[in-house]
Amino acid sequence: MAPRSAPSTTGNDSDESVEKSVTSLTPLPSVPPLPGTLDAVTDWDGPADPANPKNWSLGLRIYHTMLPALYGFSVSLGTSVYSPGVFVVMDEFRVSQPVALLGLSIYALGLALGPVVGAPISETRGRKAVYLITLPIFLLFTAGAGLARNIQTLIVCRFLSSTFGSPALAVGAGTVADIWDMEHGGGLATVLITCTFFLGPSLGPLIGGYTMETRGDWRWLMWVLLLIAGPVGLLVLPSRETSKKIILARRAKQRGLPGPPKPPPAAALKMLLVVTLGRPLKMLTTEPIVMSWALYHAFVFGVLFAFFDSYPYVFIRVYGFSAGQIGLAFLGVFIGTLLAVLTFALIDKTVYQKKKVACAPAKPPPEERLYTSMLGAFGIPIALFWFAWTARADVHFMVPIVAGIPFGWGTVTLFLGGMTFLLDTYGAMYGASAVAANGILRYAFGAGFPMFTIQMYEKLGIAWATSLLAFIGIVMLPIPFVLYKFGPALRARSSFQ
Repeated sequence: MAPRSAPSTTGNDSDESVEKSVTSLTPLPSVPPLPGTLDAVTDWDGPADPANPKNWSLGLRIYHTMLPALYGFSVSLGTSVYSPGVFVVMDEFRVSQPVALLGLSIYALGLALGPVVGAPISETRGRKAVYLITLPIFLLFTAGAGLARNIQTLIVCRFLSSTFGSPALAVGAGTVADIWDMEHGGGLATVLITCTFFLGPSLGPLIGGYTMETRGDWRWLMWVLLLIAGPVGLLVLPSRETSKKIILARRAKQRGLPGPPKPPPAAALKMLLVVTLGRPLKMLTTEPIVMSWALYHAFVFGVLFAFFDSYPYVFIRVYGFSAGQIGLAFLGVFIGTLLAVLTFALIDKTVYQKKKVACAPAKPPPEERLYTSMLGAFGIPIALFWFAWTARADVHFMVPIVAGIPFGWGTVTLFLGGMTFLLDTYGAMYGASAVAANGILRYAFGAGFPMFTIQMYEKLGIAWATSLLAFIGIVMLPIPFVLYKFGPALRARSSFQ
């Protein structure tokens, strides 16, 4: 018999071999494992095992869902709560507006980097360990930013605070998956976690604006952030570990059994470099589905961050708003965010569930997740054109404020539909990498857009600067429709299926 050829060690085969060598466990037993046996290391003691977070009381599961939601809200709030203090930072440190805006942009950049490292740490050390380690450091550097005596210290502390705070944005989704079944509350919990990441930026200008009006000191923006995030740290202390892998490893130790085999350091490092860091970048550059969604979401996220500059520019110059009143203008985006959650839930309960029943026992194709995004795609250019041509002195200020509603609605519906589509397309093994690739580009655009927003508005004017963004939104609008039609063919050619 001819010798069997050696397996390929290139491309995704290499990624999978690394991942399997690091994460493989004893095969799951076909019957509930008996306590005190080696099988108990790899699975629960039956479906009613009280140690399984999915069997915890409803109150305990809600508590462990609210923790990452509140943590994520606090971290995302830190993006925009800084923006009302930009002009005071300029005066105190004698710097230009682009330099003062680095406090906003560099914070967004840290949000792109933290989850890449935080997610794999949560798989090896546990979810609670990530919260206990990163939250105090986030608070520490937030306090450091408030105590800064020069612009360099402020920028560095803002970057480090978001870098250490941002793992909550990734680990929160893992916590939800640990404690909820997707069919019984998991979908709602996931939407809640996602929604908090948008509610923070939309409420930050309001909180920061009235803080500046009452205190007049940009440092109070950091103190307010500490007052909001600090109690979350106290709530983490009595929380429990939710990671199945960590809970079972501790159980094995208590029973005197050998735990799952730990990978050698070299294999663990290769896992980090090849799978955790390398795979998202590879998917971003080789997968049309990942690339197109990442660009679309990144553009919309960049526009949201540009609003932190353009709203003060427009509402101060045209309507003479105060800092607090500018924050109220963002309530349009906030309302749109809430409406997006209702839209997603409605489509999921009607259209998607009907498809699910029709396709049973198989799952509906991932393209059935795109209906929400197809609707939301229209909200972006409509909102931007609306804002562009009504933000003028002869039009009541409420008209451009209301334009924020379709923008917030379109942004979040587009995001929720796109994320569920990516996860359904790439499954458990590659879905997290696809989402990570999306996050890297999304926050990179969020960091970059504020750096040219004011210059663009001064050169083109309010109407045409905003219209330029709207035209780009029109160019990108067909993406969910194209993916709905050609998604099956693209998936068939994908090397990550």
